[in-house]
Amino acid sequence: MNIPLSQLAKITDANLAQLEKLNLFTTHDALFHLPRDYEDRSTLLDMQALQVGRTVLIEGEVKSVDFPAGKKRSMAVLLSDGVGKVTLRFYHFYKALTEQLAVGEYVRVFGEVRLGARGLEMYHPEIISKSAQVQANAQLTPIYPSTDGLKQAKLRQIIDQCLKQYAHDLQELMPEGIAKKFDLIQALNFIHHPPLGSNVAQLREARHPAQQRLIFEELVTHQISLLQRRHYIQQIQAPKMSPSKNLLRGLLAQLPFTPTNAQQRVSQEILNDLQTNKPMLRLVQGDVGAGKTLVAAMASCHVLESGWQVAIMAPTEILAEQHYLNFDQWFREIDAENSRLEVVFLASKLRTKQKNMVLEQIKQGQAQIVIGTHALFQEQVEFKRLGLVIIDEQHRFGVDQRLALRDKGANGMTPHQMVMTATPIPRTLAMSAYGDLDTSIIDELPPGRTPIQTVAMPIERREEVLQRIYKNCMEGKQAYWVCTLVEQSETLDAQAAEAIFQELSEKFPDLKIGLAHGKLKPEQKQLVMQQFKNHDLQLLIATTVIEVGVDVPNSSIMVIENAERLGLSQLHQLRGRVGRGSQQSFCVLLYKSPLSQNGQARLDILRQTNDGFEIAERDLELRGPGDVLGTKQTGSLSFRVADLQRDDYLLARAHQVAEQILQTHPQHADALMQRWLPEAPRYAFI
Repeated sequence: MNIPLSQLAKITDANLAQLEKLNLFTTHDALFHLPRDYEDRSTLLDMQALQVGRTVLIEGEVKSVDFPAGKKRSMAVLLSDGVGKVTLRFYHFYKALTEQLAVGEYVRVFGEVRLGARGLEMYHPEIISKSAQVQANAQLTPIYPSTDGLKQAKLRQIIDQCLKQYAHDLQELMPEGIAKKFDLIQALNFIHHPPLGSNVAQLREARHPAQQRLIFEELVTHQISLLQRRHYIQQIQAPKMSPSKNLLRGLLAQLPFTPTNAQQRVSQEILNDLQTNKPMLRLVQGDVGAGKTLVAAMASCHVLESGWQVAIMAPTEILAEQHYLNFDQWFREIDAENSRLEVVFLASKLRTKQKNMVLEQIKQGQAQIVIGTHALFQEQVEFKRLGLVIIDEQHRFGVDQRLALRDKGANGMTPHQMVMTATPIPRTLAMSAYGDLDTSIIDELPPGRTPIQTVAMPIERREEVLQRIYKNCMEGKQAYWVCTLVEQSETLDAQAAEAIFQELSEKFPDLKIGLAHGKLKPEQKQLVMQQFKNHDLQLLIATTVIEVGVDVPNSSIMVIENAERLGLSQLHQLRGRVGRGSQQSFCVLLYKSPLSQNGQARLDILRQTNDGFEIAERDLELRGPGDVLGTKQTGSLSFRVADLQRDDYLLARAHQVAEQILQTHPQHADALMQRWLPEAPRYAFI
């Protein structure tokens, strides 16, 4: 039985509002609200042995109570055990508390010892009730994640009530072999009330078998959710492609290079998917500069040749425009049965008349390749025969947005889906956030590239760096100077870039310097980028908009100011703008001292390696899954007890058990989803 917490005894409306902030609404929610720490309250300490900074249990007689004058009204209670004394200080107090701490009363309190105006003091210690005193003799005391106004004692009382009255109703949903080691109810009782002598260090690190039991069940449930999603989509029909490969040959013939073996392998994996009537769900990973866009174009050839449309969705208009220029250039020259392939860009900047014309082209099937942002999937965008959706994800679209694409298919057909990532995703996260997709990895960079040398320098050496930039530019090379600010604001970033543009234009009047930032109109930005690509500019001052910029093989130096403010993956992505030719390239990370330990670690990693896959793993260690993937992607990855970094070794086994449950006990799968992911969409597993 899972009932609302409002039906429990001794629970007020104020308590319910506080519990709601913790996302606790039902008895099951409370049962799975696990302690963040434990305290040993079994040993009373003599007051003469008190030390500042220790959190201790003491007992004594109230000798005096007064309300000293001061900026903040407070209540000072002098407590003595006959051999020592301590002042209990309360800034928030009420009638019941003053009665509890009346002169002559014997009380037991737990709190941190501090040095105050009257010697040793405790601020707002917890007063231990008689019933809690009995329990404290046998068990560790749990400390729960809480919120303002909700005291630990009240939270314990609510959770204890749920344990006594409702825990026995919880159904065991794990296979027998797992439940045998530690069943669910045993595990919950242990976690909420570990006996004295339990290994507190093990509990704090979530390594106790009782905690592992719950962690594993939650990981299994997330895997079930992904498997159900995948199975659901594969029940639907997708268009079966039958390309002659003439279009692909036309595309490759105009390239000044041959695709790498990795690009050809991944392209074949995609073709194998497209030649079936089941929707492709494929994640294409590759390091910066590995050539994911060309793989997307190669996949598009098969779909276009089979008479279907391709939609390419990018997270920003800058990147969407970049794709539009690439695809338009590649496909403009190809003779597709004597008719030019139409590539269109659906952008917010289009005038109404122009936008309506593009929408009509898409609806009539005259536009074969449609490129834009998530606006592509608004209601008014109708495709005639959408066969393939390519999402350049950059970690910014969620799973449910991917699922919504099936509505854009024709005649009940679901389009094939391919997701590309801007930088590699750690294996753990790929298995959890993208577990419903097959994975292809472009693990080879185009030949002839020299590894980038990365150096970190304090801002005090900025002048030295500027002179090096000037010298290189005068020798015919090109360079980027990237500005970043503490506040992530396009306006402030633009102002900073403009100030540096002004400074360097005056300092080096003989250099041709350009400026690119997010506040420029797209056509202005594109013009500057094109000038840089054509060697009309020697130095480009930019904000992080160039994270997804043009390919300029002649650019060999990048300077990133305030590099300590950016995440590892973003720094690696920016660095990837250089090192695209055969000459030696450099990336200078200018930082402001002193560096935090985390900031130092980030810059050290970039100096040590150019491998995006290794950087992704290290980024996960430093920042955690939420920051690495972004909130939209991790919405479905909010775990109550599991931690993807800490518990990654359990994922493979969790995946196996999820498959087993879906095959043998599908009803348990639904119950697990209800327990751990009540808000997640449900998909029938046929």
